[in-house]
Amino acid sequence: MHVIRRRRPTSEDGLPSKEDVLAFIAENPGKAGKREIARAFNITGGARIGLKRLLKELTEDGHIEKNRKRLVKAGELPAVGVYRITERDRDGDLIGVPVNWESDDNSPPPKLLIEPDKKSKAVPGVGDRVLAKLIDKDFEQFEVPGVRQAVRVIKIMPKREDSILGIYRRDPINGGGRLVPIDKKTREVSIDDSARGDAQEGDLIAVSITRSGRSKVPRAHVREVIGPMASEQAVSMISIHALGIPYIFPDAVIQEAERATQPGLMGREDWRDVPLITIDPADAKDHDDAIYAEPDTDANNEGGTIAYVAIADVAHHIRLGSKLDEEALKRGNSVYFPDRVVPMLPERISNDLCSLKEDQDRPALAVRMIFDKNGQKKRHTFHRVMIRVAAGVSYNQAQSAIEGQTDVKTATILDTILKPLWQGYETLKAGRDNREPLELDLPERKMLLKPDGTIDRVFVPPRLDAHKLVEEFMIQANVAAAETLEKHKQGLVYRIHDNPSAEKLEGLREFLASLDINLPKGGNLRPSMFNTILKRSAQTEQAHLVSQVVLRSQAQAEYNPENIGHFGLNLHRYAHFTSPIRRYADLIVHRALIAALKVGDDGLPAGFEGRLSDIASHISTTERRAMSAERDTKDRLIAAFLSDRVGATFQGKIGGVTRVGLFVQLTDTGADGFIPASTLGHDYYVYDEAHHQMIGEATGETFRLGDSVEVKLVEAAPLAGALRFEMLSEGRKHPKGRPARLSPKNGRGMANKKGAGKKKPGTTRSRSKKGRGH
Repeated sequence: MHVIRRRRPTSEDGLPSKEDVLAFIAENPGKAGKREIARAFNITGGARIGLKRLLKELTEDGHIEKNRKRLVKAGELPAVGVYRITERDRDGDLIGVPVNWESDDNSPPPKLLIEPDKKSKAVPGVGDRVLAKLIDKDFEQFEVPGVRQAVRVIKIMPKREDSILGIYRRDPINGGGRLVPIDKKTREVSIDDSARGDAQEGDLIAVSITRSGRSKVPRAHVREVIGPMASEQAVSMISIHALGIPYIFPDAVIQEAERATQPGLMGREDWRDVPLITIDPADAKDHDDAIYAEPDTDANNEGGTIAYVAIADVAHHIRLGSKLDEEALKRGNSVYFPDRVVPMLPERISNDLCSLKEDQDRPALAVRMIFDKNGQKKRHTFHRVMIRVAAGVSYNQAQSAIEGQTDVKTATILDTILKPLWQGYETLKAGRDNREPLELDLPERKMLLKPDGTIDRVFVPPRLDAHKLVEEFMIQANVAAAETLEKHKQGLVYRIHDNPSAEKLEGLREFLASLDINLPKGGNLRPSMFNTILKRSAQTEQAHLVSQVVLRSQAQAEYNPENIGHFGLNLHRYAHFTSPIRRYADLIVHRALIAALKVGDDGLPAGFEGRLSDIASHISTTERRAMSAERDTKDRLIAAFLSDRVGATFQGKIGGVTRVGLFVQLTDTGADGFIPASTLGHDYYVYDEAHHQMIGEATGETFRLGDSVEVKLVEAAPLAGALRFEMLSEGRKHPKGRPARLSPKNGRGMANKKGAGKKKPGTTRSRSKKGRGH
């Protein structure tokens, strides 16, 4: 007997989303009619009319069709269906099969290419079930046998309870143990002693469900013991496993790395006399870029600068199609946690052979750039070279030396290297100022950990000129790489950043208008327009608010073989070239340069352009995965750091406003926590999306994005990385008691149970329960 599980409606009108309906039909092929859908999602009464309309829209869009009063997917394979990701191919692409497959001849399910949703931050991995739609794809360059169809992910399906990550806890009274899940939405399960394997109290483990049901206590057996949660690096391991980040190099990859050797000078220019230096964080273990600058002595370029950027020649060691290359592509990039790094390449490569160490010969790919006195680049050339770094210093060392406080190392290079570098930076900075890239001041907090892996303190490091200097040299080298490859008509992966969408711009324009700030309509949109707005609000109480809203209006940068420019940097062409140790995109650009300039046999082969789109999509996905893992780990560390301060009060700013509540970021630690709308004030609150605020219908009390508030910590969940606050501050008061545009027809507020007043389009009511015993 086929059992249809009940679901919860996912929207305020009691209806599921279109995606949820499609997923339900896909999971119940040939068995889902309107009645079954209504029963599964508990849709009754007038809501059935809405369901009928929703199903009609799905039919008209070609997503579903009727078959004897049952709804099925259109076509041989469904236009939208559920797929299980089963593997990655050698290029790192995801391959999957339909979850529900029936055929008259008992043929096996077809394999399909699974493309992630480029706009989503959620990253699918092997083992995930995804709701996905069929897309057209050119498979001429795709080499996996049997894969000739493709789907694009709509959403990642919730993980079933046959694979759960959590903490093992012993039951000292009854014996056995239990799993405390990482995901707060997952219930605890019991683990018999015979099923616990080597798990010990406090271990992070992965389990499989062995028994479940309404009348039975869920039980599981331990599939994998990941390690003790009390150990250093345990918190980052949660994100690594939850997001499926590869962190153990296969033996074949390690062996290949160990066999690697340094090249000789043959085929390379000798740049060992160029006094290049590395400037990195004090605790950096790999150094993949070195820089130098000197005044241009050409009489035709008075006041000009010659800038040199040399990047580790990773392409020499990581040959296309090798085990090292396959693993690097699969990872896409290095992932940086507060307590560890998951590198893209083994240490033998990243920390040794390709690390530009002081006084050691190293192969590099370098660019020599000539700028005029206004910082405009006149020309540049690329070279495959051998270098010998003259000195390796930290950002603080370099900055202190320029400010007059030298040490033993910087004293010897101050006049000959550091001062010319700073003079060169002043020239490049003039060009940057003329270019006017987007200038968002977004301080980044750092965590200093204790030996046990817990937080010692959280701080915002100063933004030094030394940081800006290195950044501008790298940006110019990246631009030069893109320009050279375009000139040689060589395919590459660009780093692109689209203009803000029309929808986001209109929302920003409406919001700024409420602050009497004008964002012009039409014309050529430029970053300088946003900079003017940021400068205008810089000395006002709305400065943080305006910065946050401008940031949220921006598109997300990504990799793509098709160039649309980089809006934020205000550049027509831009490609990542300067970090091939930690980003696969840069390795692709290195190989493209080698091929275009004919400086080796390890460049991109002819015809490789056909694979660039898939690679760009994959590495954009792994980048988002890394960002998510790094953010989740920081959230867990902060939650653990504050777990013994439940009941304490903190200062913060409202960092997010949603229909269900407020997100508040604490001033001292940068920790983010949530305040449910049901606990706000003593009023009915309306979510005003356009103005990023919650407004009390009766009182006009307003909580707005960017407001400074005082909150009390009421719950800390370290495993989930979640904090819950209670609002202690009162909201803003409207001069007339309530905003006219949202005024109810009478002013009795909560005494009037109907809330008085109709909901405006774009607003959502949220009823506060505070004052009613909750």
